[in-house]
Amino acid sequence: MALLTDAAPVEQGFDVDKLSYEIFSILEAKFLFGYDDPKLFLDDGSTIPTPTPAGKLNPGKKTAGKVRILSIDAGGPTDGLLAAKALALLEDSLRKSSGVQDACIADFFDLAAGSGTGGVLAALLFTKGDDGRGRPLFSAAEALKFLAENRLEISRPKLVRRLFRRRRASVDRVVGKVFSAEQTLKDTLKPLLVPCYDLATGGAFVFSRADALETDGFDFKMREVCLATSADPATVGSVAMRSVDGQTRIAAVGGGIAMSNPTAAAITHVLNNKQEFPFARGVGDLMVVSLGNGDSTPCGIMTPAPRDFIRIAGEGVSDMVDQSVSMAFGNRWSSNYVRIQGNGFGNGKSPVQEASTRQMLEAAEEMLKQKNVESLLFHGKKISEKTNMEKLNWFAGELVKEEERRKGSIYPTVVLKQATPRSSSATISSCSSSH
Repeated sequence: MALLTDAAPVEQGFDVDKLSYEIFSILEAKFLFGYDDPKLFLDDGSTIPTPTPAGKLNPGKKTAGKVRILSIDAGGPTDGLLAAKALALLEDSLRKSSGVQDACIADFFDLAAGSGTGGVLAALLFTKGDDGRGRPLFSAAEALKFLAENRLEISRPKLVRRLFRRRRASVDRVVGKVFSAEQTLKDTLKPLLVPCYDLATGGAFVFSRADALETDGFDFKMREVCLATSADPATVGSVAMRSVDGQTRIAAVGGGIAMSNPTAAAITHVLNNKQEFPFARGVGDLMVVSLGNGDSTPCGIMTPAPRDFIRIAGEGVSDMVDQSVSMAFGNRWSSNYVRIQGNGFGNGKSPVQEASTRQMLEAAEEMLKQKNVESLLFHGKKISEKTNMEKLNWFAGELVKEEERRKGSIYPTVVLKQATPRSSSATISSCSSSH
């Protein structure tokens, strides 16, 4: 997609939502999968918000709240610590803005997508705890601590293929501390998407709560979902796994290979899933925060190692998805889409291999103080006016406002499927707020 670097005025009457639709059609064709009917981007194929002669958007036929999406990139040079720090900051800000001292990330989002280490974070924050209160396993602060203590086992295995079995046993032990042997995708509080790459079919595979509630053939144990999305192909090869009923088998490698930035997949899932998100007609009906995990310093060498190519490809695809999503949001990018990313960590040749966890946490803290380069529709790119930290604090306020707006809405923004315990059948319950 060509980037327009010169500012150009938007013609009066220009339909930004139609442009957004075209951009997501391209994303669907190039990066996504499993969604075959592009008409499902709209509620009935025609009723999308359109500009009035004055240039303002007509909201269309229906009024409901905005669907709130959390997307977390694969580990990147910070091994997921940038996203984990951002989530801890966001949760703290949500508690202050809402006045609810035990508020958690899952209370204020309707769907989470995470790839690689980001998938592990999403699983920690959106899987039900075993206390019967309907609360998540971890708070964001607890997830940050868990990742900091276990990042080497999850993200940085030794580069020796013969250690594969010990590597898998190590990861199994780490996730086994958190997820019971019985917990599956059905045991998540909200819709969850976690990608990997299936060598058996030669394509991306997304672990999805919505699919798991339809049939046990797409339900997988949470500890295996975490193992699959974080599997490093340079060191462990593929992870053979099967669904809870044994009918679906995959040979998984990490989500960073298939989809290092799952934001586009999350958006497409919402816009196509009319059963759970009945009034999500276009980007104007979404609120999205996308958390990156840092871009490393350029390697500066002409013959990168195979592992470097994996990193370069992952960071390149992540940035491309961010640019495409920014373009799709058009003139709503500043209010409906927030991207948190950091730059310039490591020496380029071995960005974080020798860095201690303390050094990486300090680097993540500094990245939150950075101002990022942002892609703007018809205006090329510019430096953000806000730091990552300021954007997170602002977005927390918007999430709380959305929660309050839903209390007065007659339309359910989200109609979540609910699983019958240990059954493949699913029932439907309507909710107009996230609680």
